[in-house]
Amino acid sequence: MRRFSFRTLISEAFKGHKGWERQWRAPEPKASYEVVIVGGGGHGLATAYYLAKEFGIRDVAVLEKGWIGGGNTGRNTTIIRSNYLYDESAALYDHAVKLWEGLSQDLNYNVMFSQRGVMMLAHNLHDVRSFRQHVYANRLNGVDNEWLTPEQAKEFCPPLNISRDARYPVMGAALQRRGGTARHDAVAWGYARAADAMGVDIIQNCEVTGIRRGADGAVEGVETSRGFIATKRVGVVAAGHTSVIMERAGVRMPLESFPLQALVSEPVKPVFPCVVMSNAVHAYISQSDKGELVIGAGTDQYVSYSQQGGLHIATHTLEAICEIFPQFSRMRMLRNWGGIVDVTPDRSPIIGKTPVPGLYVNCGWGTGGFKATPGSGHVFAHTLAKGEPHPVNAPFTLDRFRTGRLIDEAAAAAVAH
Repeated sequence: MRRFSFRTLISEAFKGHKGWERQWRAPEPKASYEVVIVGGGGHGLATAYYLAKEFGIRDVAVLEKGWIGGGNTGRNTTIIRSNYLYDESAALYDHAVKLWEGLSQDLNYNVMFSQRGVMMLAHNLHDVRSFRQHVYANRLNGVDNEWLTPEQAKEFCPPLNISRDARYPVMGAALQRRGGTARHDAVAWGYARAADAMGVDIIQNCEVTGIRRGADGAVEGVETSRGFIATKRVGVVAAGHTSVIMERAGVRMPLESFPLQALVSEPVKPVFPCVVMSNAVHAYISQSDKGELVIGAGTDQYVSYSQQGGLHIATHTLEAICEIFPQFSRMRMLRNWGGIVDVTPDRSPIIGKTPVPGLYVNCGWGTGGFKATPGSGHVFAHTLAKGEPHPVNAPFTLDRFRTGRLIDEAAAAAVAH
């Protein structure tokens, strides 16, 4: 793999940029692999990369029914943070943040990670108490988080309306300065390029239609739209469609899938310095490097595999944004879209083995999947390679829904992210 650098950029400039090779191969699927990963989003590609890099397992195929990054990886609002309430969640998401901080150098690919800060607004007494609890819990876990007065929040984010006459008055905010955003497409492309360079086969337009099990119940391979592929280890990382894939292996998952909507505005000059989230009014906002305001809403109230949502959800979100940031009321929206989020009963992910020997699953991230991408891939690769969980993902087993040892992050996951 040719490394990107200032020298190679200058060299190619003199050649009319005609010497760049393809970022990754387009191989035909082999008859068998040591490991097959179902799902070519950020989590699946990261898993393949860390399997090759950390454990030397390079006989790996990533199967994607469409194109890589065409699912939730390319349909989210790119927010990254780790200020979750419980010890287990804080460890998992902060593991991801630490990997984010060196990811561009690790992949030799600019993922445009920007630690601009994530600020969560409190609009009522319940919010104030809840966020203060989060601040104290995060500090005990070594995760940065701090409480701001309304005036301090306004200083950190000048467009914020802190008028007491507002329908949603700002009573304070919790700020994680290490939080921020990254470029979602670049994350998928960077992992794909790096994994491919180590021999991983990334196979697009290859839908998994079944998971074949032997007489002993163990995995024997996967049926796909491009033929049968034999393997003894399958890792399912299919986000909103995980329950569909797992049902083909006879495993019922405690998941529900919902549409989640987002919008972007017309581009403007830099006016918004950070990420702001408002759980109480179901809205969050940041500004992309292209100048667009990236706005996210809450999940729709019905289960669906549709990548579209109800108009009233987007309307409510924009009304809230215009109240909190009045100067944006005259801006026009360019486009909106939806993703499919898979949600567990306790709003925490499932990462680990299943009752089927050789079948592993990484799912249930709900609205928090993108921020966890490097951490999720890293610990899932360990689980696939060793057959046992990494210490960080050990609490996130499927078995917790039988034992009752839940990790209830409904409040921290909030509206979205």
